[in-house]
Amino acid sequence: MINYNQDYAAWLEMTAILLKQKMFASIDWDNLIEEIEDLGKSQKRAVESLLVRLLEHLLKLQYWQEEKDRCGNHWKSEIVNFRYQILKRLKESPSLKKHLEGYFEEAKIVASQSVSQLTDLPDNIDLKLEDVLKE
Repeated sequence: MINYNQDYAAWLEMTAILLKQKMFASIDWDNLIEEIEDLGKSQKRAVESLLVRLLEHLLKLQYWQEEKDRCGNHWKSEIVNFRYQILKRLKESPSLKKHLEGYFEEAKIVASQSVSQLTDLPDNIDLKLEDVLKE
């Protein structure tokens, strides 16, 4: 049997083969369960990260006037890209939508802290999830 800790890629390949052949007694269940749980966490982290990046670029576009002429088009392009990636992940995994508001609130804090290192931001930034995800 291939060891999970010694050759991860080979372990994945072998586990897929064993599952396809319905050789359930040979499956490394503990590591397989852990991998499946990690996949869910990975999707959550991806959406959170994309929201932070989207919000950072929206805040830069709105508040970093000194750099807007030079970087504004790049920020706009990134905004389109991040929105698309978020919406695609939500379409592929609709169950993430029920957590989206919580992800958004955390992302808003991180993005504000990040962009405040570059330019002054108002104390109360009024961003709403539905507006941020619209074109």
